[in-house]
Amino acid sequence: MVSIRSTAVTEESEVDGVAQEQVDAQAAGYPRQWEADVVLSDGGTVHLRPIRPDDADMLVSFHGRLSERTRYFRYFGPYPRMPKRDVERFSRVDYLNRVALIAMLGDDIVAVGRFDRLGEQDSAEVAFVVQDEHQGRGLGSILLEHLAAAARERGLRRFVAEVLAENSQMVRIFQDAGYQIRRAMEEGVVHLEFDIDPTEDSVAVARAREQAAEARSVHNLLHPRSIAVIGASTDHAKIGHAVLTNLLTADFAGPVYPVNPEHRSVRGVRSYPSVLDIPDDVDLAVVAIPAAGVDEVLDACLAKGVKALVIVSSGFSESGPDGKEIERRMVRAARVHGMRVVGPNALGVVNTDPGFRVNATLAPRLPGRGRAGFFCQSGALGVAILATAAERGLGLSTFVSAGNRADVSGNDLLQYWQTDPGTDVVLLYLESFGNPRKFARLARRLARTKPIVAVKSGRNAVRPGLAATSVQVDETSVQALFDQSGVIRVESVAEMFDAALLLAHQPLPAGERVSIVGNSSALGMLAADAAQAQGLLLAGEPVDVGAGARPEAFAAAVRAEALREDVDALVTVFVPPVAVPGSAYARALREALHEADVAERKPVVTTFLAAEGVPDELAVPGAGGAPGRGSVPSYPSPERAVLALARATRYARWRAAPKGHLVRPSGIDEDRARRLLEEWLTDGLQQLSDERSVELLRCYGIEVVPFRRAGSADAVVAAAAELGYPIALKSVNDQLRHRSDLVGVRLDLSGEESVRAAYADLQRVSGQDEMYVQTMAARGTSCVISLVDDPSFGTLVSFGLAGVASELLGDTAYRAVPLSDVDVAALVRAPRAAPLLAGYRGDEPADLGALEDLVLRVATLAEDLPEVRELTLQPVLASSTGVAVTGARLSVGRSSVVPDTGPRRLR
Repeated sequence: MVSIRSTAVTEESEVDGVAQEQVDAQAAGYPRQWEADVVLSDGGTVHLRPIRPDDADMLVSFHGRLSERTRYFRYFGPYPRMPKRDVERFSRVDYLNRVALIAMLGDDIVAVGRFDRLGEQDSAEVAFVVQDEHQGRGLGSILLEHLAAAARERGLRRFVAEVLAENSQMVRIFQDAGYQIRRAMEEGVVHLEFDIDPTEDSVAVARAREQAAEARSVHNLLHPRSIAVIGASTDHAKIGHAVLTNLLTADFAGPVYPVNPEHRSVRGVRSYPSVLDIPDDVDLAVVAIPAAGVDEVLDACLAKGVKALVIVSSGFSESGPDGKEIERRMVRAARVHGMRVVGPNALGVVNTDPGFRVNATLAPRLPGRGRAGFFCQSGALGVAILATAAERGLGLSTFVSAGNRADVSGNDLLQYWQTDPGTDVVLLYLESFGNPRKFARLARRLARTKPIVAVKSGRNAVRPGLAATSVQVDETSVQALFDQSGVIRVESVAEMFDAALLLAHQPLPAGERVSIVGNSSALGMLAADAAQAQGLLLAGEPVDVGAGARPEAFAAAVRAEALREDVDALVTVFVPPVAVPGSAYARALREALHEADVAERKPVVTTFLAAEGVPDELAVPGAGGAPGRGSVPSYPSPERAVLALARATRYARWRAAPKGHLVRPSGIDEDRARRLLEEWLTDGLQQLSDERSVELLRCYGIEVVPFRRAGSADAVVAAAAELGYPIALKSVNDQLRHRSDLVGVRLDLSGEESVRAAYADLQRVSGQDEMYVQTMAARGTSCVISLVDDPSFGTLVSFGLAGVASELLGDTAYRAVPLSDVDVAALVRAPRAAPLLAGYRGDEPADLGALEDLVLRVATLAEDLPEVRELTLQPVLASSTGVAVTGARLSVGRSSVVPDTGPRRLR
């Protein structure tokens, strides 16, 4: 039974002494940031929001629907009715010391959670109760997450609760939340107490539940037991006719119900005037009517209890403000009634599982059964994608075209494919991101077990239908996101299928060593050149068996190369001779690979018979007649074959690398840094002074080489004497100071005479009296470490070597926070000029460990303090004795980025 007692309530309990004016003021300050749509463990949804005074009647109704046992567990007594005083107490809260959240399903409250601050302490007593028929759906754990987040926002640090010992289900909710619980028992009551700051365990628990719930939500969508087509038409030119035809042609395993008020049947199937007239349950409804009629249809579907909608109609947010408002209202109503929505303006959904065979799309042909899942946003492109998949022999497990992506998104599909046993490869055609930080987290986790291949279009613009639910992400952020998450980025749909064919049918390579076998020296050299250009290593010269070689000789050469221990992958290139059918060579190739027993160990790609896809002669039969594991994909050119292999190799290297750990450096004073920021923050973005920059960096163990500012020759000499010789003299002008020709810098000044001469020289160059006087640091390779603020995605850490060449070539690497130790190590080695740090041409190598520690401290600062909007350390001198930060620039301002660490919610 999911309920818990707070402070005991009786009919004599007092109403809080809150005047009506205060209540009205509280309502005016209603915390809308606490509203959320959430997915439950069975895949349904509810709307979570703070309670309001006008919810009193719904609260009374909710209380009346609770069983006697649930009320007893909640209030430790019968409590059959809720008197007026208690109704007012429970429905009127101040959103500060007393907070209550309600879960809405339709027009009804189905769960209530609340906390009450204990006096002046930073603790609160927590309580929640769930309606009996909704217990077991995960509402208790969701309420606990959202209450804890709201409490932290209000300065609370601890929850306490009292639970009847016999209420084992409630005790388990607390124990399974991942917090460190302290418990005591007295007179049959369990007293629980725990800190509510997120822990590694609590975050892991919440994310596991999020994955299970969102995966179940998509599972319900893709595994319907019955489907209604609303707008099924007898007119062959209308989309309602196409959807119904495609469902019937695919031989859907369950009943299909056309909805058409004007006809008794459509395509020989009995139709119904409304979805409400269908005598049986409906799991999925495909909506193919004009946008203006969707509100009425939605009401009927909600009343019918339909679990999911696929809206293929257009005329929503892509058509302008009116359509956008219809779309927003529709999704809000669907979610609050527990329903998920694909679309609008979607192509539809496909599931090739023989137990369902769903083709609820406008595409006439159901793809072959395979192990690749596909998500795309464009409906029009989706038709071409499905056709191309069939032509090239790539079987699909599931396919979703989300259109305007008003509700179901690519993130939902990533959650589903994470645990779907029928999907081994994930393909994404993305035009935009709804929640890029969540995408990064989900993709990084999924790519550890299943490859993700993505096309990202919309680099310069996002179509109107997606703009309503998208955030603009800079191209640099997109690339960093993909690199860090192991996503295989390709430039076109054709390249996506090239990579997918290899990943779906062949094993991942164990290394970069490639052998090339063929009967054409020209094709062999093309393949070799392409392999080296892609960073692959040739295991030897290409093996050329000659244009006249018989199938047996070709097969023997392939077998010999496949068996070599120093070969990780095989590329075959073949031109069919005139005298012998090419099919004989293809069969010989397949048999040779089978005899070498490399199907599960070494990938093989080929350019064969001018075929694109998997030729029948090179296919190993799989489920549903589609090519299975071990089939050899063929490409129209050696370059495309090698490019697909190179991408698989780089992905395999990323996947095999250690995951890394989130390490927090020692010597960090986050509390002091936060106090300083609160003192300095204003409404706008402001650059910190040198003194404040040094003070904030010092909180994170980042020391700037000592310096002074001086405005005259005498002051410069005095500062140099104070700091100690040798010193460097620098212009306060950023542009002069950072020029590679050092026009704004004078180094290694060892006495008063040289300092005065340098001061006079710089004064003429800059036209300024004021200059920096700084202790001379050890010479080293000059580097730049920066934070790049993306207002939607979050913060990126950039690293590069200073200099004109690096700037002109854009030789800078990026990673998104948070950074693991592996990310940090990869970042400092990623620029093309990075070999200069390792001792290029006999130079002494830099202390990479010290450089990595500095980057990690910058990344930790960025994660802790999103208010630091800009930070540049330049130059950072990396030498064999360590690193020296000789310049820093910081700007701070309020950040609008919402971290991906809060309680579970859709979007």
